[in-house]
Amino acid sequence: MSNDQSNPAFMPAHALRDAYDAGNLSPSDVVEAQLQRIDQYEPQLAAFTEVYADDARKAAAAATDAIRGGWRVGPLHGIPIALKDLIEIKGRETKGGTAANKGRISEYTATLAARALQAGMIVIGKTHTVEFAMGGWGTNKGLGTPWNPWDGSAKRAPGGSSSGSGVATAAGFTTTAIGTDTGGSVRLPAAWCGHVGLKTSLGRISVHGVLPLAESLDSPGPMTRSVEDAALLYVATSGPDLNDPLTYRPAYVDPMPALKHGVAGMRIARMPDHDRAGVDAEVLAAYDEALKLLEKAGASVVSIELPEKLADMADPLGQIIYAEGYAHYSHLIDDPDAPLDEDVRPRLASGRTITSKDYLLAKRDQQRCIQAFHQAMADVDILLTPTTATPAPVVDTIDQKTTPALFTRAVNMAEMCACAVPVGFTKAGLPLSVQFVARYGAEDVALRAAWAYEQARGFTIGAPSMTP
Repeated sequence: MSNDQSNPAFMPAHALRDAYDAGNLSPSDVVEAQLQRIDQYEPQLAAFTEVYADDARKAAAAATDAIRGGWRVGPLHGIPIALKDLIEIKGRETKGGTAANKGRISEYTATLAARALQAGMIVIGKTHTVEFAMGGWGTNKGLGTPWNPWDGSAKRAPGGSSSGSGVATAAGFTTTAIGTDTGGSVRLPAAWCGHVGLKTSLGRISVHGVLPLAESLDSPGPMTRSVEDAALLYVATSGPDLNDPLTYRPAYVDPMPALKHGVAGMRIARMPDHDRAGVDAEVLAAYDEALKLLEKAGASVVSIELPEKLADMADPLGQIIYAEGYAHYSHLIDDPDAPLDEDVRPRLASGRTITSKDYLLAKRDQQRCIQAFHQAMADVDILLTPTTATPAPVVDTIDQKTTPALFTRAVNMAEMCACAVPVGFTKAGLPLSVQFVARYGAEDVALRAAWAYEQARGFTIGAPSMTP
C-alpha cells in the first residue's frame, strides 16, 4: 500500500478543496489523474458501468475557471463523484444492475444527483451494483463483479450492493461516491474496500430518482476517503424534498460545527460478548484496539444489554426486503426468460410466499425492535461493532445463500445510522473496519466519534496493492 497523499487521485475532498484555494491543484488536474487510473486499471477492476470522461473533463475545466475566478459555490466544488447504477441521471442509462434493463434511459435526474451537481461536483461515471441491489457480497453474474483492489492474486468480494462505488473510491478512480444501504450496502463495500461509508437515517437523503429495493428501508449514503468528506457530502445531498415525503421526517442536525470536538465525555458501548462468537480473530483484535484508542482519546467505554443478538436481526430484515423487492420486480422475477442473475432471482422470489399478514407482522416486529434498541442506547452516544465478521472472502468460496450483513442489517432493522471507518489491515493486507452506530437522526454524533477515531489513529488511506 502506498500512503502518498500527494497524488491528487487519492487526496480526500477536503484536502483538494484547500489545494484548489491555494492554487496548487485544479479540478482538471484531479479529473485527469483519475481518468488515467481508470484507463490503466478499470479493465481488470470493472468498477464502472459507464465512464463519462468527456463530460467530466468539460465540467472540470468549467470548475477550474470558476474557482480561479472567485466563484466557488461550496466546499465540494470541483470534486469528482461516482454514482451507483440505481441513480437516475437524465439522458443516461440506468440499469439497476440487471441485464434486463439494458438500454433503459433515465427521463429525469435524481434529487441527490441534482444536489451534488448544484454543489459543483463532477460526475465521473456510473458504478456497478448487485442486481436490484439485492446482495451483500457484491457479485453480479449478469453484468460483472468488480474486483476488490486489495488482492491482485485472487478475486475477492468487493462488498455489496454498492460494489462499484466501493472499488472506484478505493482505487483512486473518484474522490467520492454514492451508494445505497438497505441492509449494509454502503458499509459492506466501504469495509472490504478500505474506506469510509455513512449509512444515513431513513429519509435523511431523498430517494427520489433512486431505483428501489425496499422503499421502507433504502437510504443513500456517502462513500469517501475520510470522515470529514462523508460529512461534507452528507450535508450537500441531504434535506427535505417534495418528491420524497420521508425527507420531512428527521430532525436535521448539521454535523459540521461539532465534527472536530472529539470524544471526550462521550459514552461508547462495546458490543455484548455473545455477539463476538464466530467473528474472525483479526477482526476482533482490530475492534478491541479501536475501543482502547477511543478510551485513550477521552471516551467512556461501557457495556450495555441489547434486546437481541445483532446477527439475529439479519433474517427478519431479509423478510421485509424480499417482500418489498418482489413487489417491485415480480414481473422480471417470475419471467423465466428474463436475463437475471440466478443468485439474485431466488432471493427475491422468496417474497412471493410472504403474505400480507406476514409482512405486516414483520413491520410490527420492526417497530418493537426500533423502540427496544433506542431504549437500550438511551444512555450512550455510540454503539461500536465490527462492520463485517470477516475480511473480504475470495469470490469462488462464497455461499450465495448466506449474507455478510450480520452486523449491518441490525442498524437498518432498528432505524439507526452508522459510519463505517477503516481500522487497519489483516496480516495478508486486507482492510478491516468498525462501524459507529448512533440513534435515528444522530448522524452528527456518529460522524463526530468516527472523525475522532480517525484522527487518533492517524490512519490515511493510500493506494491498494493492485493499483500502486
